[in-house]
Amino acid sequence: MLHLLIRGLLAPLARLLYRPVVRGADNVPERGAVLLAANHHAAVDTAVLGIVSPRSVKFLGKAEYFAGKGLKGRLFAGFLSALGYVPVERGNAKAGLAALEAARAVLHDGGVFGIYPEGTRSLDGRLHRGHTGVAALALATGAVVVPVALSGTEKVQPVGMRIPRIARVVVRFGAPLDFSRYDGMNASPAVRRAVTDEIMYAIMELSQQEYVDTYHARPESGAA
Repeated sequence: MLHLLIRGLLAPLARLLYRPVVRGADNVPERGAVLLAANHHAAVDTAVLGIVSPRSVKFLGKAEYFAGKGLKGRLFAGFLSALGYVPVERGNAKAGLAALEAARAVLHDGGVFGIYPEGTRSLDGRLHRGHTGVAALALATGAVVVPVALSGTEKVQPVGMRIPRIARVVVRFGAPLDFSRYDGMNASPAVRRAVTDEIMYAIMELSQQEYVDTYHARPESGAA
């Protein structure tokens, strides 16, 4: 019920308020497993992707956000679930594996999963080297990868700002990338790196950001 409310009421209201410009949405396949691999400017990116995507999108969310007690906690957990968040534990040695397994489950069911290969928000506006988890998921599940470029979200929610501003957002969906040519091959680190670099190049072409071939340092607590 809450999912229908968000998709049917809140999403159209947000589109009316922010009037996002969406290009290439028809590049998202109508069915089958899809990875939406996007650049990352602001916390609001996830909400924007969920609003403009022609299909429902799942994202990873901290399990602690779903653990609130009482009516308020249950409502918040339901709200996050309706937005497409999948709870995963973080902050331990098994966190990375748990995140990959949660994403694989979505893709194995033929769903759409959103991922930010940079691993964190870009604080300098540049596009940074992608982590190879996106390639591991694509190769393990056979999902096509649709590169996505967001611009303007850093103005909607600058670092440190809790309440979003009104600003124009542009979302560009690129042509699907099919990595079936690697079927049957060992997904070695070199293969995962090559696939990830191909995805990042496609995002760079869409976003027109300056590319930096180094991982972005994770921001200090409170800075993101």
